[in-house]
Amino acid sequence: MLPINIRPDKLSAEMLDFSQKLSKGMENLLNAKPIDTGVSPKEAVYKEDKLVLYRYHALPDVPKKQIPLLIVYALVNRPYMTDLQEDRSTVKGLLATGQDVYLIDWGYPDQADHSITLDDYINGYIDRCVDYICHTHNLPSLNILGICQGGTLSLCYTALHGSKVKNLVTMVTPVDFKTPQDMLSAWVQHMDVNMCVDTMGNVPGELLNWTFLSLKPFSLTGQKYINMVDLLDDESKVQNFLRMEKWIFDSPDQAGETFRQFIQDFYQNNKLILGTLTIGEHEIALKNITCPVLNIYALQDHLVPPVASQALKNKTSSADYTELAFPGGHIGIYVSRKAQKDVTPAIGKWLNVRS
Repeated sequence: MLPINIRPDKLSAEMLDFSQKLSKGMENLLNAKPIDTGVSPKEAVYKEDKLVLYRYHALPDVPKKQIPLLIVYALVNRPYMTDLQEDRSTVKGLLATGQDVYLIDWGYPDQADHSITLDDYINGYIDRCVDYICHTHNLPSLNILGICQGGTLSLCYTALHGSKVKNLVTMVTPVDFKTPQDMLSAWVQHMDVNMCVDTMGNVPGELLNWTFLSLKPFSLTGQKYINMVDLLDDESKVQNFLRMEKWIFDSPDQAGETFRQFIQDFYQNNKLILGTLTIGEHEIALKNITCPVLNIYALQDHLVPPVASQALKNKTSSADYTELAFPGGHIGIYVSRKAQKDVTPAIGKWLNVRS
C-alpha cells in the first residue's frame, strides 16, 4: 500500500482556493437573476383545462416549412427542458432548421383532475391540439416529436390516428417496459398502485422526483453539489446550474387514474410491446403505424435503457424506419453541446426530406 502524500503547502492552497470559490459563489447565488422557464419567444394559441398549446416564433431569416411540428412532452416533467437556455435549446435548434414548432404544456394537475385517464390525454387533449394545428394550417396531417413518456403517448396516438401524422419522431421513448437493464421497471413491478392512487388521489410529483433521483443517488443527490463548488465563481454557470435545479424539482403531480393505468398496463404488464394494450375502447397496435419513424435513444440513459427504445424496430408497419443513437444520457440529449450539434439538426434534416 502506497503512503498517503499530503503536503501541508498543497493542502493549504487547496483550502484557500475552495474558500475563495465559496465566497464568490455566495455572492453569485445572492445576485442570481430570476430563473426563466424557457428562453425562446412563443405565444399561447389554444387552451383547455390545465393544458396550454404554444407556438414558437420563427427565427429571423429562416423560412418555416409547410408541415408544422408538434412536441408532445412527458407528463411527469415540465416541457421547458426542451428550451432551457439560449445555447442549449432543442426548440431553438428545430427552429433553425425551419420547423414550425408547437408544444403542449400539460400544466399542473390538481385533485379536480384525478380521474383524467390516458384516453382523455391521447384521444382528447392531444387529438384536439392536432386538430387545431391542422385546421390552422389547412393541412390533413402534421409531424410529431414525442419525448420520453410523451413519445409513448405519441406512439399510441399515431396507432389510432395515423391519417393525421405525416412523420413521427420518438426521443428516449420506452417501448419495451421490461428490459433487464430497466431499474425503474424492476422497482415498480410489485408496487400496489391501486392502494397508492386510492389513498392519495393524485400522485405527488415530489414523490416521483425523488424516486428518479434515487436511481443514481450518489451522482444525482450528492456528487453534483460537491462539483458545484467548482463553478460557483462563474456567474453564468451558476445561472445555468440553478436553471437545471429548478427544472429537476419542478415536478407536477400526476392524475391518479392516468398514473394507475400507465404503471399497470405499461410497466407491470408491458402491454404496448405485447399488443394487448387498450386505451378507452380502442386497441393499440403498433403495426397500425405506417408513417416514417425516426427513433432516437441515448446510449447512457439510466431512465430509458437503449434496448427499451430499440424494441420499436420491426414493430410498426413503416417502410421508412430510422434509428439514431446519441452517446449521452437521458438529460444530455436535450441540453448537451453535442446534442445541439448532432441530434437536433438531424431531426430537422430528417423531417425536411420527408415534408
